[in-house]
Amino acid sequence: MFNALTAMPADPILGLLTQYRQDTHPQKIDLGVGVYKDPIGNTPILDCVKTAERLRTESETTKVYIGPTGSPQFNTLMTELAFGEAHSALIADRIRTVSTPGGTGALRVAAEFIKSCNPNAVLWVSDPTWVNHTGLFEAAGITVKTYPYYDYDAKTLKFDEMKAALNKIGSNDVVLLHACCHNPSGMDLTNAQWDEVISITAKQGFTPLIDMAYQGFGDGVDEDAYGVRQMAAQVEEMILCSSCSKNFGLYRERIGACSIMAKDSTKANIAFSVLLYVVRCIYSMPPAHGAALVETILGDAQLKQQWLDELTVMRNRINGNRQMLVNKLIEQGVKQDFSFIANQKGMFSFLGINAEQVETLKKEHSIYMVGSSRMSIAGISETNVDYLAKSIAIIL
Repeated sequence: MFNALTAMPADPILGLLTQYRQDTHPQKIDLGVGVYKDPIGNTPILDCVKTAERLRTESETTKVYIGPTGSPQFNTLMTELAFGEAHSALIADRIRTVSTPGGTGALRVAAEFIKSCNPNAVLWVSDPTWVNHTGLFEAAGITVKTYPYYDYDAKTLKFDEMKAALNKIGSNDVVLLHACCHNPSGMDLTNAQWDEVISITAKQGFTPLIDMAYQGFGDGVDEDAYGVRQMAAQVEEMILCSSCSKNFGLYRERIGACSIMAKDSTKANIAFSVLLYVVRCIYSMPPAHGAALVETILGDAQLKQQWLDELTVMRNRINGNRQMLVNKLIEQGVKQDFSFIANQKGMFSFLGINAEQVETLKKEHSIYMVGSSRMSIAGISETNVDYLAKSIAIIL
């Protein structure tokens, strides 16, 4: 059976990481892997997480399954974090949430759920989008198409083109939107633009699927959920996929959530039964440890405030890195305008150089980023930014 297989192409980011680790250059810089790093290049465990782990260890009495839905408390707290505690959809009991193995697991659950709802639905994603979006949904047998989003030349949104495309999408399809910190462009919708997109969504009747992998990394926990909350207030149905990998630093714990919102409580219960069947057929039961940590933090006022404070530190560091790089490029005498980097949000930006220049940065300067020039902003630090800016100036 295996003789019929052909090798799949290697993941470009993992390949970059391997090359980076083998590089002996003393000033090498990794701008490829999308994880948060502190000023010395580590991805630390948050202090609130350490406290929650201690409490978890002391109180845990069993390792038995927690059921396909996951922890009810985690699901409730994650729903409130995303939608807001007093959201009208919550009050009307229209939302159902399950724990999933990370944000990626939430997306795959959403894909299979959509397939159960309508096998012929087309999923529309932004151009560009997170590279794994297409594979996840195509693996579920869903056709994936793109709508215009990022203008590589102008370093801004193709918002008029985006609206024109959305206005042609019918009610049987699904449109995937990034809640905040767009991956890979870093270019987010403004609140006013969200309002226009939501108006189109309500008019056209397609199902919005919002991917929220970076809540709190853009402008703040509540600010980053603007699109989610406004969308939920104005449409009858929607899907939300969220992740605890970045904002809680729980990358390896693999914990996220998939929420569905229906027209009313009765329809929500029906949809929930289908969602649970999907879960049962993929992984049966979700992981428990990460969910226990998150619910411990969100369920305790002091720990939650500590988390918000630590999240603020991470957010401010990333935003500071953006402005720092722009300033250093100016100091290097670069005439090209890179101010767009400081105006974007989240972990990623396109530097806006071509593939040949990206390769030169890697071969001659040991600076690693994806061929599209997408760079992980968290890889920049005060100790490497001068070398980075000087190297970029050389290859321009």
